[in-house]
Amino acid sequence: MKLQLIRNATMKITYAGHTLLTDPMLSPKGAFEGFAGIARNPTVELPFPVEAILDGIAAVVVSHTHADHLDPAAIAAIPKETPLFCQPGDQAKMIENGFHAVTPVEGSLTWEGLTLSRTGGAHGKGEILKRMGEVSGFVFQGKDEPTVYWVGDSIWCDTVQTAIETHRPDVIITHSGGATLPGHAPIIMDVEQTLAMAQAAPDAIVVAIHMEALDHCGVGRQDLRRMADDAGISQSRLMIPSDGEALRF
Repeated sequence: MKLQLIRNATMKITYAGHTLLTDPMLSPKGAFEGFAGIARNPTVELPFPVEAILDGIAAVVVSHTHADHLDPAAIAAIPKETPLFCQPGDQAKMIENGFHAVTPVEGSLTWEGLTLSRTGGAHGKGEILKRMGEVSGFVFQGKDEPTVYWVGDSIWCDTVQTAIETHRPDVIITHSGGATLPGHAPIIMDVEQTLAMAQAAPDAIVVAIHMEALDHCGVGRQDLRRMADDAGISQSRLMIPSDGEALRF
């Protein structure tokens, strides 16, 4: 397995003989309004040209349709015949956007030797949770591959803990930028929640992404690394890739 972070939650995951693109946000820096009123988003440029990012992509997996996970630039650039997997409630929007090969993942399905299982999550808590809507994570399984749990836009919660206990992943990908909207608690994991999850899954490697690309994500890579070191969580247990960096498992 190879995992290459592009930016935010956009990854190229080479798994079971295929390269998958996740949550494509392909806009240039500053293309749309910020979420916290601090800066326009994205706050950094893509590490590679869009054409290079799309090269070799066999399918796309979208956790939900917020603009930082599927943006107009991605909708325009991705060939519409590309197989696209999403949560059930987003199927109509994908078809509306012109995609022809959309498959909603209800529970688990197998495609070209890859088993994809959808998990739930909580995009915040309290009043903000109602506003943020439903989100999903996904578990990847394949022959001779590690089991990978991509948590998606969720805080550390019972649903995520249950998914870890059920699937026993070897690799867990977290969204750890601590995104907040004014007046609310984080809507994805922050430092404390990421470390709590890592400590609750001691046999898994954690890969922290969704950082340093949006105006409402206040957790930086150095902050997370420093606090992980203080908590005794090594760099081999908690990996924090830079944009464009590739990890192999």
